[in-house]
Amino acid sequence: MKHIFASKKLQRLYSEKDYSAGYSHEIVKAFRKRVQQIAAARDERDLYALKSLHFEKLKGSRSHQRSIRLDKQYRLILEIQRDAGGNVMILIDIEDYH
Repeated sequence: MKHIFASKKLQRLYSEKDYSAGYSHEIVKAFRKRVQQIAAARDERDLYALKSLHFEKLKGSRSHQRSIRLDKQYRLILEIQRDAGGNVMILIDIEDYH
């Protein structure tokens, strides 16, 4: 699935080996793994099928967003944008949901 980063911080976190953006090594490792899983997915149904991701739609004012669990405390916030070439996953931010 095609994906884009909403911020330079997330792009650097994925592409620069020594950049941590203040997150622990485990969170950075989980983030990179999740981005690879998003890239390998054909569409969001593949992500829903992987129960370990806890890919879920948010509620309320954030009902247009979804989240994927990085660990028990942190979530990767995403938005799905539809275009002529298919769906594009926009990686918004990593948030503390604890």
